Amino acid sequence: MNLLHISDMHFGPRHWQGNNNLLLEKLNSYAADIVINTGDSTTDALEIEFEAAGSFLKSIDCQNIVSIPGNHDKRNMRSVEYFRQYIDDIEVIRPLDRDNCSKNNIFLDANVNGIKERFTDINFLKRFIIEGVSILVVCLDSSELYQDNGFVDKEILRTVSSAISKEKYDQIFLLNHHPILDTDSDPLFNSRTVIEFVIDHSIEHFFCGHSHQLSMMRSTDLYHKHSFTQYKNGSLSSANTPNDTNMFIYYKNFGSAEMGIHVVRAIVEDDSLRFKEEIITAN
Repeated sequence: MNLLHISDMHFGPRHWQGNNNLLLEKLNSYAADIVINTGDSTTDALEIEFEAAGSFLKSIDCQNIVSIPGNHDKRNMRSVEYFRQYIDDIEVIRPLDRDNCSKNNIFLDANVNGIKERFTDINFLKRFIIEGVSILVVCLDSSELYQDNGFVDKEILRTVSSAISKEKYDQIFLLNHHPILDTDSDPLFNSRTVIEFVIDHSIEHFFCGHSHQLSMMRSTDLYHKHSFTQYKNGSLSSANTPNDTNMFIYYKNFGSAEMGIHVVRAIVEDDSLRFKEEIITAN
């Protein structure tokens, strides 16, 4: 199984300054079974930014693409509508008991006119069959409306856990925008709660973005006898951290002893691109 991981494209003012067609040509040169997009597809969650991001994602040559929202994608009260219209018209998981939700602005005021969707969290499951192996991808919305810090609602976790219990799968992945093992100035406030969720569901692979800094970290809980790896991508946005800007990751033979991690950086040179690829072995 081969995975392609992109993150933090920031379509809009902060989007990268390179040629998107040349980037797509490079992305499509990798045989990906699943493409993972870990959020911040837009800069300010404007409709035109969602439309541009959706067009780009649909041009990637892969049938199995999964995208989640980031904090920049939640800067508009119509974020859920735009996400479902332009990125992925997925069925959002709604809380079992909305009165138990504590996340800020998780429900919009009913007096706000013109809003079709008043529930603002975008949590969902996706299931893929790759070479006969059933992969369940759990997507958590770690972003709050109008905020850069992260928070995952406990009632949502309870609801998602209930949904997972009804699924049959061979492997399970978790995606959310904010990292849980390291942080930046806009952290996920209750990362420990998400780590407990990871342990409860025996999740071994967790994908994220947000900080625009590449890292791959393995955590082992000796008490619970569980290990998982956090795969955090850099960004595809020119206006961010220089070292890990304009990059994506390709995981060849993901999860196997032969896994090769291809870190691919794009260097903008006038109207052309130069790609620098570094291959890291799993062991």
